[in-house]
Amino acid sequence: MGRYYSQHRCDWSTHFLDCFYAEKGKIKAVAAKDNITSIKIKSGRMLLATGFLRKVFEIFENYQTPIDMVTTSEVGVSVTIDNRKHLEEIVDDLKKYGTVTVDEDMVIVCVVGDLEWDNVGFEARIVQAMKDVPVRMISYGGSNYNVSLLVKASDKTRALQALSDHLFNNKA
Repeated sequence: MGRYYSQHRCDWSTHFLDCFYAEKGKIKAVAAKDNITSIKIKSGRMLLATGFLRKVFEIFENYQTPIDMVTTSEVGVSVTIDNRKHLEEIVDDLKKYGTVTVDEDMVIVCVVGDLEWDNVGFEARIVQAMKDVPVRMISYGGSNYNVSLLVKASDKTRALQALSDHLFNNKA
C-alpha cells in the first residue's frame, strides 16, 4: 500500500519512526495512501460554536469510521477517511451541521522525516515541489515527522515524482 521514493520502504500502517530514525533536519521519504475519500463540512454559523467539532467527530465514531487527516478553517472542517462502508449515513448526519461536499478517488501523500517546526525551510521545499499539482488539503502539526497532502488519484504519480525530484534528487 505504501510506496516510498527514497532509500526506505515500510508499510503505510507502520509508524514511520519504526521504519527509520529521522536524521536531524532531514526529509527521509515520501509515501502514498490510496482509496481516500475527503469530506468537507462548511458551516459559518456552527464551526465556532462550542462542541461543533465534537459533534462532527462523534458521527464518525458512531459509524466506527476512523479519520486520517483533519484540517479546519473559520467556516469549515475537512476530514479524510479510507473506509466508505457508512459514507452515505455519515454524510446524511453531517448535513445537520452544514453543507457537505465529498471528493472521492483521492490519495494522501506524506513527506516524512525530522520536520520539527523550528527546522526552517522544509515547508517551502514541499510546497515548491507541489507547485504544478492541485492540492486539496495540507496537514501538519499533529506530528513532528510528517506533512500530509491530499491530491486526486490521477495526480498521485505526478505528486510523488515532483516531491522525489525536488526533495531527494535536487531537481528544481
